[in-house]
Amino acid sequence: MGVHQYFKSLNDLEMLTRLPGKFKFQQHNVAAHSFKVTKIAQYLGTVEEHHGQHVDWKTLYEKALNHDYPEIFTGDIKTPVKYSSIELNNLFSKVEETMTVSFIEKEFPEEYKEIYRNRFKEGKDSSLEGQILSVADKIDLLYESYGEIQKGNPEPLFFEIYEEALGTIKRFDHLVSVQDFLDNILVEMTEEHTIPESELKNITKEILDSE
Repeated sequence: MGVHQYFKSLNDLEMLTRLPGKFKFQQHNVAAHSFKVTKIAQYLGTVEEHHGQHVDWKTLYEKALNHDYPEIFTGDIKTPVKYSSIELNNLFSKVEETMTVSFIEKEFPEEYKEIYRNRFKEGKDSSLEGQILSVADKIDLLYESYGEIQKGNPEPLFFEIYEEALGTIKRFDHLVSVQDFLDNILVEMTEEHTIPESELKNITKEILDSE
């Protein structure tokens, strides 16, 4: 009992497969995803700071590193399913929140409970750091789907995920870091010669051209 259970659970994050139930050429787990999102958020924050924005780095790192820890209790839910309706997404969020708070109350010392309730709560808020987290999370999802498309995975779901992820990223185009991603990094991605060029480029252009 106690914090030992928390430390032990970190190994379980490596066993949580992203997008379960579908054939993938490359498997991804929640622990690796959290690391990648943190690294992506670091770059996006660097771009924002370079252009004059104040970035609360402690908050950004804590949000990024901890954002998917509650999935230890529920597993990873496919993006098209989880976001198919506001009601369903809210239900998943409520279940995760309830189980996370229960775990903190049971396992953490009293003096640290409030700290960890804050660290494990939903981090995608309206703050700059929360917006960066939202974008970083979708960029990693974009790359996961892109990797499968690049390798020739015929499952249509990966095109759906790519489209959903890019559409979400575009909604944050008021951020200079997102403009940097769309104008430079995404262009470099879609110009690689190892992908089904026409279909992916068409999807990308449609999303970027939409209002």
